[in-house]
Amino acid sequence: MATEQTQMGRRGSAVQTRERILDIALELFTEQGYDKTSLRDIAERLGTTKAALYYHFERKEDILLELHLRLHVFGRELLNELEQLPDDRARLEAWPQMLGRFIEQVAANRQLIVMHQRNSTALHALEGNQRHDAENAEFEEQIRRLLSSPAIEPAMRVRLLCSLGAVFAGLLGSDLLGDVPDDQLPGLVRDVVAGMFA
Repeated sequence: MATEQTQMGRRGSAVQTRERILDIALELFTEQGYDKTSLRDIAERLGTTKAALYYHFERKEDILLELHLRLHVFGRELLNELEQLPDDRARLEAWPQMLGRFIEQVAANRQLIVMHQRNSTALHALEGNQRHDAENAEFEEQIRRLLSSPAIEPAMRVRLLCSLGAVFAGLLGSDLLGDVPDDQLPGLVRDVVAGMFA
């Protein structure tokens, strides 16, 4: 029993360390960019050695991928919830509210958005990574199932897709809206999406 508790404690500690590495990498990738951040930089800020990082992540690219997939988690949770609704009509009715929740989650993780904006070239290089591509394919397939439903008229399916595009363009393209305060942007994006379904 004591051995089992010790192992659970170690696993919990490893998970906490892994999350701390990701949080520190997020800070550094945002502050100085992915290309200018080394594993040594991350290790130093964590207060450990570069060798110790290898226990959790073999390459810097693996850290970037994990940070990128944090955004996928928000979308996947909502899409899974959407798929559990009884039919396409119920999904259609829930869509605007679900997008509103997604906007709130992404806005609450603003640093992830900034990191994506400042490191778009490095993130683009993740294409071809087996895990990245599999995650994207699964995400796209869930959206495709909703958008291909014959129970929803074509014009509404186009509106669903455009609303999704509006969310990503509004939040990820916020650097183009330099004079719009960060705390106002999510509400403005939410208003645009709500207007598409009014």
